[in-house]
Amino acid sequence: MSGNQEHNDNRYHSSGRQTAVPVSQQTRGFDTKLIHFGGEIDRATGASSVPIYQASTFHQEDILNPPLHDYSRSGNPTRQALEDYIALLEGGTNGFAFASGMAAISTAFFLLSAGEHVIVTEDVYGGTYRLLTTILNRMNIEISFVDMTNLEQVKGALRPNTRAVYMETPSNPTLKITDIHAVTEWAREHHLLTLLDNTFMTPYYQRPIELGVDIVLHSATKFLGGHSDVLAGLAVTRTEQLGKQLKQLQNSFGSVLGPQDCWLLMRGMKTLGARMTHSEKSTAKLAEWLRGRSDIERIYYPGLPEHPGHEVHVNQSTGFGSVISFDVGSGERAKQVLDRVQLPLVAVSLGAVESILSYPPTMSHAAMGAGVRAERGITDGLLRLSVGLEDVEDLIADLEQALDS
Repeated sequence: MSGNQEHNDNRYHSSGRQTAVPVSQQTRGFDTKLIHFGGEIDRATGASSVPIYQASTFHQEDILNPPLHDYSRSGNPTRQALEDYIALLEGGTNGFAFASGMAAISTAFFLLSAGEHVIVTEDVYGGTYRLLTTILNRMNIEISFVDMTNLEQVKGALRPNTRAVYMETPSNPTLKITDIHAVTEWAREHHLLTLLDNTFMTPYYQRPIELGVDIVLHSATKFLGGHSDVLAGLAVTRTEQLGKQLKQLQNSFGSVLGPQDCWLLMRGMKTLGARMTHSEKSTAKLAEWLRGRSDIERIYYPGLPEHPGHEVHVNQSTGFGSVISFDVGSGERAKQVLDRVQLPLVAVSLGAVESILSYPPTMSHAAMGAGVRAERGITDGLLRLSVGLEDVEDLIADLEQALDS
């Protein structure tokens, strides 16, 4: 959907067009944009990276004509460079940098008001589930969890007070695929705000704004940062009007990203393409190897042709990513594998240069009760692997010894 195709609910959307970026930036390839994003060279000194403006406040020469920056909660030059960077990559109007992925998601949900209703993909990240079921519900925001791979279920959840649809595709940790264009097209007919967590794909493989999504969200701690050394969240809006509303919330809540972390994140983002490409190739090989094992009950990876969302994913993304989940049959066996692996870090999080093996029932989705997890296919035997930059043969050998021991 183009930037001037707006919804009719003016609380969320405007009829204005998107802010244009220079034509040379729009037409450049994605890997080029990662390196040459417009703020990579300091104009004052020629330095080859964005300066770190480690300042909380800024001198005002004329109080009747305030400068662009006055206080770092409201805006900081280093943060602005990052926010412009992610807006360019996602193809949106405004970018926003937050202290964590959950800070970005939480702030975006406060575009809703008490008494309103939001439709959410059922197999959502555990932190988002906790926010929705323990905090937003106390503020009289109603939640319906649906299987978003089934458009009829999404449509069936519509209420008179529905105001938003929240997507996560591929979902975490079972990598279900939502048809983004189909959902946004339906949402537009009902003047609904659409939000999408793009953490697993990043704009390198999937650009939801091009498919009609209003707000794209990231845990930038993951693939965008890529080095397990920075905690960050990002958001990008499709319209200027929505950007103004999110800016007000960002400034009011104050959960902004500090300049040092902004700089670290930008440094990591420059190598996003190289990292994603390498990891995805390794993940494809690992998925094929897992397919050949009779002791693996189920594999969740959209790159496999038998994945139920494979075709939809191919139509809306340019790659399959490097997160794969697989079921080893029981919690006891899962623990044995976790105890025996040597290369992957056994930890929460994903998207780093090192492979990370996680156990969703006690890590990413511990906020969900056992019954809720079971309904969503998050079994006691489920493991989630984020494939890093190691030699894939070494990763396979390590997993083989852990599974065979």
